[in-house]
Amino acid sequence: AGMNGSAIENFSCVIYNIFLMNCTWQAGRDAPADTQYFLYWQKSIEDNQMECELYIKDENRRNVGCIFQNVSIGHEKAYFLVNGSSKDSLIQFYDEYIDLYKI
Repeated sequence: AGMNGSAIENFSCVIYNIFLMNCTWQAGRDAPADTQYFLYWQKSIEDNQMECELYIKDENRRNVGCIFQNVSIGHEKAYFLVNGSSKDSLIQFYDEYIDLYKI
């Protein structure tokens, strides 16, 4: 569901100093101007889903990234979900499974 072209694009994560992870993305090319994005991740199937605690914002105060601290790298795929909200329309979500040890 959601308006085509409203989901984030170019999602990527980088791990620094073993325990810091920085994930970034770009707003969907057709997303309304008031769209705000929210990142959730789950380290493994057994863990609870957690929302980003420290967002990186662009010049329009839109969330375009997240900094995670105290990341532990396991051998299971981590699940990332970025959803969005807007007053104008429904926003498509983006999700991906990533092997943290491959980052």
